[in-house]
Amino acid sequence: MGKQASLTLPSGFSFNYENLFGKGRVTSEDIAGLGDRFKTAHRAIEHMRKTGEICGHLSKDGKPEKVLFSQLPYVAKGNLNSPESILRLKKFGEALCYRVDAIVSFGIGGSFLGNKVLFDVHCGEFWNSKSVEQRAGYPKMYFNGNNIDARRTMEMINQLDMDAEKKYLKKESPYRVTLIVMSKSGATLDTMSTFMVAYQALKEKAPLIEVEVVAVTDPATGEKRTLLKQLADEQGWTTFAIPDGVGGRFSVFSEVGLLTAACIGLDIDKLLAGARAMDEACQTEDLWENPALLNAVLKYLAAENYGRDIEVFMPYADYLKSTAEWYVQLLAESLGKRYDREGRKICYGRTPIVAVGTTDMHAQTQQHQEGKKDKVVQFVKIADWGKEPVVPDVFPNASKLSEIVGIRLSQAMDVACESNAEALCSENRFNAAFILPKLNEYYLGELLYLLALSIAYEGELANVDAFNQPGVEAYKRIMGPRLKELKKNG
Repeated sequence: MGKQASLTLPSGFSFNYENLFGKGRVTSEDIAGLGDRFKTAHRAIEHMRKTGEICGHLSKDGKPEKVLFSQLPYVAKGNLNSPESILRLKKFGEALCYRVDAIVSFGIGGSFLGNKVLFDVHCGEFWNSKSVEQRAGYPKMYFNGNNIDARRTMEMINQLDMDAEKKYLKKESPYRVTLIVMSKSGATLDTMSTFMVAYQALKEKAPLIEVEVVAVTDPATGEKRTLLKQLADEQGWTTFAIPDGVGGRFSVFSEVGLLTAACIGLDIDKLLAGARAMDEACQTEDLWENPALLNAVLKYLAAENYGRDIEVFMPYADYLKSTAEWYVQLLAESLGKRYDREGRKICYGRTPIVAVGTTDMHAQTQQHQEGKKDKVVQFVKIADWGKEPVVPDVFPNASKLSEIVGIRLSQAMDVACESNAEALCSENRFNAAFILPKLNEYYLGELLYLLALSIAYEGELANVDAFNQPGVEAYKRIMGPRLKELKKNG
């Protein structure tokens, strides 16, 4: 394995890159071959922090557009997150307690994926099965609008209806549902279609069900109001902002994500503190002390010099699977670009893949270990799980099972991850690990921000605009007329 190479921050967050850098992997010579490019990339991101300007970045309308996601961890007057806006979010969340029974969040892309990350890490799988008291008064929560799926949408409506009936039988009605609809424009097909179906169906259940709506959209007023903002103003709905300068895949630290945090009692201050600590750690030009820049440089060189054009994001934690899914969008939309900034056709970008250890050690690892050498496997590990079970000696006559008696589940998980990493390394299969001291808001904030900033750095290294998504517009241009034709012929 060689001498360990890792970067550990004062918080305890660690980036172990020993299986990604060194002899037979990305080398010092590879890094030297970049010349001053990584320093230039760092200066570009420093300029972005100060001004919001990224070279050549335009909105999808072809107009200059600032990039402001790096401002989000800093709560200050005049910032996208101000003391007033954070206080408003917290008060909104508190007002839900013991009043609202269920929330349905409608959103797609960044308006869904980041929110699901926060929900999974804070609430886990069984949140909606807990009592109101066990949830500290916070509502049940459902997600929709992230796929135009008729069956699941109707089953969700039926579930809310059944819960309302149960409350009615206990003479505790009405059943209160808050629908949160997130769309920058208000015309997002997936989100708005499922929202309208649910809104109508639940309104028809009055007085058994009471429905209130919260709109998260572009905050523009007057003639620049979005369709959703107009609806919100007309209907008297509460509104929160999808801020200008923050693309959906970078929006988890804005009101887009923080609203979900407020709805489930996740500590917003700790989440932002983790992101802020990571941003501060990444303000040095020293490659070996800047985790986001180092991550970007190693992954970029692995792809460019060694053909490792696939990144398998593999957390060893069930509740971080949605983080891997969030990262898929972040990497794919940001770096999958046909042209560089000079208009040269380069078709850049790694293909991201979701995996979960140990689940996918029994599903994907065969390919990782013996398939094409075109992958970097990025592990995420949790150092301390807190209170956890120990494997008991319930079958003393089964000698094979006695081998694992007395082992904590996290110890078995760690051994599995380390064995996977070592096996991959033995075949010159690139891998690295992010190690979180614990799975909580603070370290989640560090991880998510590290990944977002790494993507920004890599965009500079590859000379592509990491903040546009022209490829997404291609299918929209086809789908719009087809939907109109469908309605015409319907």
